[in-house]
Amino acid sequence: MKLLYSPASPYSAKVRMAARYLEIEAEAVQVATGDEPALLVDANPLGKIPTLLLKDGTALYDSRMIMQYLNRISGKTLYPRKDDKRTEAELLEALCDGITDAAITIVYERRMRPEEKVHQPIIDRQWRKVTRGLDYLEAHLPKTGKSLHGGHFSLAALLAYLMLRFPGQWEEGRPALAAWPAKFEKRFPDYPAIKPQA
Repeated sequence: MKLLYSPASPYSAKVRMAARYLEIEAEAVQVATGDEPALLVDANPLGKIPTLLLKDGTALYDSRMIMQYLNRISGKTLYPRKDDKRTEAELLEALCDGITDAAITIVYERRMRPEEKVHQPIIDRQWRKVTRGLDYLEAHLPKTGKSLHGGHFSLAALLAYLMLRFPGQWEEGRPALAAWPAKFEKRFPDYPAIKPQA
């Protein structure tokens, strides 16, 4: 299998971390989505990452879809088996991915438009989503026991992305959340190598 990714992408990082944790072999192939390389767009018409290319030529995309596939081929070990615990894990993943969506929207608004056309109300609205989500996480941090699940990897990718793109802008008043990556790294030592980075 090949996993098409970008080093800064939190969604790519989430999937790569989960695959490493599950000891699933997938060759990581870095692509630049802005260049729309044939390897990516021929497999995924959306031209988005991550995209997982299976040995039979099938392409899987959307990080949550890929996570569910990894769960199936790993013998259903990436998400809890009990329904209520699985729902908690999936809800955490959805929340963290949603916060990530809002943060990326801010980055794109600033990066893709000329400075005079940047729409501050969009940035403000997305930042409110980020802060509400982070405040919720600060008050409801997940347990990090012996087994990690998809929600943990989504949270780890989110926080690393915030540290990369918004350093010093989100940590104040959230000591438990700011300290969580170090706790996660104890359970997943490969975190520094795979987390989103420039």
